[in-house]
Amino acid sequence: MRSVFFIIIILLFSAHTFAQTARNARQERRRAQVNEMIKQQEEGVITYKKSFAFGAKLITDGYGVFFELGRATSVKKGLLYQLEISERKSSKEEKQSFYTNTVPFIYGKENFVYPVKLGVQQQVLLGNKSNKNGVAITGNYGGGIAVSLLRPYYVQVQDGNGYRYIKYNSADSVAFLTHQIIGGPGFARGWNEMTITPGVYAKAAVRFDYGTFNELISAIEVGITGEYYAKKIPELAYNKEKEFFFGGYVAIIFGKRK
Repeated sequence: MRSVFFIIIILLFSAHTFAQTARNARQERRRAQVNEMIKQQEEGVITYKKSFAFGAKLITDGYGVFFELGRATSVKKGLLYQLEISERKSSKEEKQSFYTNTVPFIYGKENFVYPVKLGVQQQVLLGNKSNKNGVAITGNYGGGIAVSLLRPYYVQVQDGNGYRYIKYNSADSVAFLTHQIIGGPGFARGWNEMTITPGVYAKAAVRFDYGTFNELISAIEVGITGEYYAKKIPELAYNKEKEFFFGGYVAIIFGKRK
C-alpha cells in the first residue's frame, strides 16, 4: 500500500514538474519573440510570411470596405489578395423629403450601384522604419476582375387616391419623373431584382504603416483606381451613362502579420 501511495506521489510530482517546465518554455518563447520584435522595431525592419487585414475607404464617388490577405515573396516584396465591396454615388445626387415620416428620396436615381472587386496587387517596400516609432512606406499596384451590382431604385408616388412603388423602366419612366413623389425605397426593396455588369479594374497606391508593433498593421493608404465595365452603368436619369470610372481614395487599415 505504501509503495502504491509513493508511486502516486511521484506521478503527481512529475506531472506538476512537466507542466511547470512546459509553462516556462512557453514564457521563454514569448519573451524571445517580444525581444525579437523590439529588436526589429529598433532597426526599423518589418519581416513577415503572411498577413491579413481589414480596411474601410472613402472614395471620390462613394465608400467601401475590403479584406486583404498578404504573402511575402521576399524581404521587400509581397502579394496582396483583396476583396472589396463598395457603393458608388453620383456627385449630382441630392436627397429630398417633402413629407414627415417618409423615407427621403433622390430624384432621378435609377439604380443603387455596388462595385465588387477581386484582385491581386504587387506590394513593394519603398522605405522601412527608421526606428520603432517610425513609419514604413510601401507601394502597391495591380488589378483584377470587377462586377457592378445594380439594384433598382424605387420611389413611392401618388397614384389616384392611393400610392404605389415604381422604378425607372420603359413602363414607368414618365411617372418616375413626373408623378408626385412621396418617399424613397427603404432598405429592403429591389434586392431580388439585381443585375450584374462585369468588368475589370486597376489600382495604384501608397501605404503608410505607423503601427507600434511590427506584427500589427495600422496604416493609412492613399491611391487611385480605374474601372471599366462591359456596358454603361445607369445611375441618374438625364445624366450621361459611363462604362469607365476613375477616382481617388483614402483608406484606414488594421490587421496582423505572422
